[in-house]
Amino acid sequence: MEFKDIATVAGKPGLYKVLKPSRSGVILESLDEKKGKLVVGAAQRVSLLSEISIYTLTEEGASPLQDIMVKIEKEFQGDTGLEGADKEEYQAFMKHILPEFDEDRVYASDVKKLINWYHIIRTQCPEVLDEETGKEDNKTEEEEK
Repeated sequence: MEFKDIATVAGKPGLYKVLKPSRSGVILESLDEKKGKLVVGAAQRVSLLSEISIYTLTEEGASPLQDIMVKIEKEFQGDTGLEGADKEEYQAFMKHILPEFDEDRVYASDVKKLINWYHIIRTQCPEVLDEETGKEDNKTEEEEK
């Protein structure tokens, strides 16, 4: 599995594996113990994790979510220590991982969601957090361009 195979649905918690497109939208499978299937129509907003970025103050303006998650895995290996953390702790964590993140546009709730997604991915499909796999994915995307 790769980041382009994992999606989030606006208004629904958790992450979903993209199974296949259908006539009315896309078929997703939840990345949890239940493995429930869901058909999402065109009216609902579905975002692939490979297309999500975190705002930064750099020239590019954003950093890909995949790079950030690989960095979290490399440094913390699953133990972020943020269970029950407050707003300042989430901001400090983000500052540690991505010093140039835009504090005005990245909220503590966004960081909390990032950590939740990280734990889901680490549990259900840890291979996507492998740094080498991530580099191969980026090379493939660049070769396609």
